[in-house]
Amino acid sequence: MSAPRPYLLAETTWKSVRDGEFAVAVLPWGATEAHNLHLPYGTDSIEVAYLASESARIAWEQGVRVIVLPTIPFGVNTGQLDIPLCLNMNPSTQAVLLRDLLESVERAGIRRLVLLNGHGGNDFRAMIRELVQKSDVLLCTVNWYTLAEPRQHFDDPGDHAGELETSAMLAIAPELVLPPSEAGSGRARRFRVAAFRDGRAWAPRRWSKLTDDTGVGDPRPATADKGARYLAAVVRELADFLVDLAGADPDQLYE
Repeated sequence: MSAPRPYLLAETTWKSVRDGEFAVAVLPWGATEAHNLHLPYGTDSIEVAYLASESARIAWEQGVRVIVLPTIPFGVNTGQLDIPLCLNMNPSTQAVLLRDLLESVERAGIRRLVLLNGHGGNDFRAMIRELVQKSDVLLCTVNWYTLAEPRQHFDDPGDHAGELETSAMLAIAPELVLPPSEAGSGRARRFRVAAFRDGRAWAPRRWSKLTDDTGVGDPRPATADKGARYLAAVVRELADFLVDLAGADPDQLYE
């Protein structure tokens, strides 16, 4: 068996926690939802947990005490309510859970908490604006899929269970990925309203109307090698951010 990793709270003992302070806490937040016909429901949670762990490992090796909290596997899936076992957590529920966890982090004396988001339906910004009014913790959020340019690694990354996510899962957990021949095409229908199509206006997507297989993007060009290179780029960016954040005074953020 491999040794416990001291930067993962779930593997860490009270002896380790009580003997030192942590500079940054990371809370990975995923979702449980259908990902085309070939990827597991836990894809978002698996990806975000992997990236949190790897970036924390690199930061730890540089002498920065980062602690990764257990991954939250439930996200906002209000657009998938009619797809069986897409487990929805409303934003108001997320806000209450986040408040309670923030209080635990603050009681531990940790001044920096990163919400590492792995699901497009999650949006923590409004919650953060409210919570920081009553907390001394520097609370911030990062969408991991914005940290490295997908087009440098994929011809057509896709939006959901396409080339990008399939490649990432082939690199992280290939045993959970069905063969490409069993995947759907990932073809998605467009909004009829032009402003929704081009981003001038926004409305949540109803996934059972959007796509026949719950995927958006063609997964067939995916490879483990593409996924490994892309994930390595994300990990480097995220680790650099954690190190930089750990060295920043939460009360002196502006030059």
